[in-house]
Amino acid sequence: MLESMAGLKRSHYCADINETLLGQEVTLMGWVQHRRDHGGLVFIDLRDRSGLVQTVFNPQEDPATHEKSHDVRSEYVLALRGRVRPRPDDMVNPKLATGKVEVFIRELRVLNVAQTPPFLVEDHADVTENVRLRYRYLDLRRPAVLKNFVLRHNLARLTRDYFADHGFLEVETPVLTKSTPEGARDYLVPSRLSPGSFFALPQSPQLFKQLLMMSGLDRYCQIVKCFRDEDLRADRQPEFTQVDLEMSFVSQEEIMEILEGYMKRVFQDILGHELTLPLPRLAYSEATLKYGTDRPDLRYDLEIKDITKILADSKAQVFAEAIRTGGVIRAITAKGAAVFSRKQLDDLVALAISFGAKGLAWIRLTAEGWQGPLVKFLTDKEKTNLAAALQAATGDVIFFGADQEEVVAQVLGQIRTRLAQDLGLIPKEGFSLVWVTDFPMFEYDQENRRWAAKHHPFTAPLDEDLGLLKENPRQVRAKAYDLVLNGNEIGGGSLRIHQPEVQAQVFAALGLKDEEVKEKFGFFLEALAFGTPPHGGCAFGLDRLAMLLAGANSLREVIAFPKTQKAACPLTEAPGQVKARQLTELGLKLEARSD
Repeated sequence: MLESMAGLKRSHYCADINETLLGQEVTLMGWVQHRRDHGGLVFIDLRDRSGLVQTVFNPQEDPATHEKSHDVRSEYVLALRGRVRPRPDDMVNPKLATGKVEVFIRELRVLNVAQTPPFLVEDHADVTENVRLRYRYLDLRRPAVLKNFVLRHNLARLTRDYFADHGFLEVETPVLTKSTPEGARDYLVPSRLSPGSFFALPQSPQLFKQLLMMSGLDRYCQIVKCFRDEDLRADRQPEFTQVDLEMSFVSQEEIMEILEGYMKRVFQDILGHELTLPLPRLAYSEATLKYGTDRPDLRYDLEIKDITKILADSKAQVFAEAIRTGGVIRAITAKGAAVFSRKQLDDLVALAISFGAKGLAWIRLTAEGWQGPLVKFLTDKEKTNLAAALQAATGDVIFFGADQEEVVAQVLGQIRTRLAQDLGLIPKEGFSLVWVTDFPMFEYDQENRRWAAKHHPFTAPLDEDLGLLKENPRQVRAKAYDLVLNGNEIGGGSLRIHQPEVQAQVFAALGLKDEEVKEKFGFFLEALAFGTPPHGGCAFGLDRLAMLLAGANSLREVIAFPKTQKAACPLTEAPGQVKARQLTELGLKLEARSD
């Protein structure tokens, strides 16, 4: 028969029980982790959010309570009252924070029973992710999972404190807003009171935080939920949380200084790790040249080198064709990779092809000489110059990329990452933070045959590039900056356009007609004309930052109730069907899909 808590009040959490409480009576509440019957004594490991403590039921001291303990099973919810005693020397458990003590119980109340769980509620249980997410409320009971949410809580609390201490005001922005599809797909919400019209869930509070700067709030921050209807990966979720910031009357340097102070505080308070400031910086052009990506992992070398001039007169067709079509030739030296099997090399070629390359040329440097399909096309002078430029020596393998610059950068960036994995170059511990700056303002959208904003259309161009907006958008650089941690973008921002005429030029470069601009951004442009201060900001991915700090492999490990890669919730079975009456109220009708 179940009992109540009446007359009992929890005095301590399980992990609080230590030698300072010896001889004291304590009241604990939690779940049964394990029950062990040793014939006479019964031991129950009680677990709560804080940890685990061993409790003891002795038939000599309290026969009735000892008898009740025989009916207890795993995951039963108990209230226990007893006295703290030291464990015998031969039973001390140094792996447990409470391992030097135990609690002799004189009162037991079964607050609730539990069915046998579908998996063991312990850290090393062998259980698939689908099952874990289906029973997420059980999965969250496991200490290794729970600790991620303790870390996340501490990160959120620190964030609010830090920015409040630096003069930021926390302001909430709307969740139901207007669709301005200039990024990923919006999640749309039909309006019952305005049939045929839709709200959109925000991809970010971008326009609203800029409006707050126009309102004179000066410094804004918010830990905010955002939504994007996009294909998912390990580091993406349809709903995610970001630390959103905006500041007025500041330079890019001042913004970066504030954010570096935030990161220093995060690493110091969460991990006990001291960051050295200022953080290093790379221009986008340098990052993509040397590392093949705007999210470089600088914990290891493997730098990509441009060798176009060295092979400008090459007889190899792959190199000659790249030069003829205005492309580039770049290479990366993998130290010690001459031991790679042919299968390993073939796997790297397949990886390159999957990212848009026509292939992946390689040369193995051995004691017997240079080996590979391209060797016969290289002159002795070219070999000498390549070895010097690439610092290649016997035992190494040189991998080549020859194509248009964007393709070569992407392909060799992926090869660099795979080589680091295969050669064991990525340290298990340690952090590398770097700013990437001076991003291109635009990127070409092949599908729609027009320029698109690299970040968003409210990012300010560099002053010296303003004259290029109309004639040469490809060359325009933005006052934008991303913060990268171990090869992961954790934050990004920019100085914003605060002058209406510049904003009009950017919209024109994007190919947006006046009517379209007015429809999508009319309210914003009207506000822009009423005295907008220079301003800028940033957004940090709280989920991603928590994931990296916790050493987790997926965002799902730091989100309490995450979605799967199909944007579904195994626990609630969302998304789900709705009743026809609900659709009718919204003026909607479902049609069969032709695909």
